[in-house]
Amino acid sequence: MTVSRAETEAGWLRLAVLLVLAVTALRWLLLAFNRTDLFVDESQYWLWGQEFAFGYYSKPPLIAWLIGAVTWLAGSDAPFWVRMPGAALHGATALILGALAARAGGRNLALWVVAGYLTLPMVAAGSLLISTDTVMAPFFAAALLFHARLLEKGRARDALLAGAMAGVACLGKYAGAYFLVGVVLAALLRRDLRPRPGHAVLILLAWAVVLSPNLLWNLNHGLSTLSHTADNIGWVRQDSLLAGLNPAGLLEFWGAQFGVAGPVVMGALVAGLWHLRRHAQWAAFVLPPLAVVSLQALMDKAYANWAVAAYFAGTVLAMAVLAGWPRLRAAGVGLNALICIALPVLTLFPTLGPAERPWLARQLGRADMSQQIIALAKANGAAAVLSEDRDVLADLYYTGRDAGLAFYAPRPAGRPMNHYEQSYPLPEGFAEPLLLVAEAAPACAGAAFPLDAAGGAYARRGLGAWLLPAGCQPAP
Repeated sequence: MTVSRAETEAGWLRLAVLLVLAVTALRWLLLAFNRTDLFVDESQYWLWGQEFAFGYYSKPPLIAWLIGAVTWLAGSDAPFWVRMPGAALHGATALILGALAARAGGRNLALWVVAGYLTLPMVAAGSLLISTDTVMAPFFAAALLFHARLLEKGRARDALLAGAMAGVACLGKYAGAYFLVGVVLAALLRRDLRPRPGHAVLILLAWAVVLSPNLLWNLNHGLSTLSHTADNIGWVRQDSLLAGLNPAGLLEFWGAQFGVAGPVVMGALVAGLWHLRRHAQWAAFVLPPLAVVSLQALMDKAYANWAVAAYFAGTVLAMAVLAGWPRLRAAGVGLNALICIALPVLTLFPTLGPAERPWLARQLGRADMSQQIIALAKANGAAAVLSEDRDVLADLYYTGRDAGLAFYAPRPAGRPMNHYEQSYPLPEGFAEPLLLVAEAAPACAGAAFPLDAAGGAYARRGLGAWLLPAGCQPAP
């Protein structure tokens, strides 16, 4: 009996949808009991989401639009609603990658890709914290799917859709541009992976049209997002590209990738890259982010998540390699699944670990610090709170959203170095008392107040609070 392609696809899709729904529901259930504070980036994304714009200081706008829409629809700004889209976006990404794998390897590969992606440690983390990586994920995966359809069917609409999805991915995170690099690399590696010249132009045109509002916003705001990206790539601004090579940083980055993807999946991915031309349809989209961020790690520093774009096609590649090792594949996915269970469970008991530095210290103490600061400001007649600390300001705007106080950053002496200096600098001629939160205060400062930061994100920061009388302000 011959099984049609539609029946084969339906067979994997039904099971995949059930798995995604079950995992997403479980992640939402555990998220509802999450006891960690919003991280500094999450609070900042929430603040951006209160005002629609085509760009923001350090990131493109999609994450702000998403958080703004979800919290508005929910009628709540609670941490659950800020973070809730993460698990759903990763579930959608898993299904798109499953469709991509089904075209290449059929039902079995599709199901393992869905299971493999859902259990990546980076996906578990991305379902607990809302991030630009997570917002980029489904659109990058969709660009890969339409690119595969373009090579198979040769239709112009698939070229347009691939470019448009890559553009939306870039509105989530500029790392979405790795898709374009992957298209070029795949074409260089194999003739059968080359789109027609006209289709290549359509991909680029659709990408540019979708991204153009953000590019125009940058032009009208001093290229702030692009400048911030260049700041992260520290060696770009160095006089010598060979100054201060950091081989330890490169080793640290690669070691972290085995935590991002899990040891077995990462090992299979590296094995797949070794046969670059054979696996070019996937490897071409894996190699560029890993290579670029490896260079960044060697020249300066790199965070583990900066190469996340490698793991969309990378999951398909790893599961294709592991198809010949079914027991190892099951063990790798099983090990990752244990990590996926442990991470959200840990957020239910966030004070585990040393009392002075719990394991989740970076997600603790932020709301408590904001509440202390707000109470001091109100008790001492301060009209506003002033701080140069981005972490402090981010949570003050979130936790203190209904406090009836203004929060400011110092006026920048040159180019603004964060969103708060750009959008919320202390007004010229401000002549009311301020509560300053900083590590040191100017000589004109009045009473000092202690801040309790034990066991949380600020434990080693040495922050204090000072009442600044009218006219007393720190230098820019």
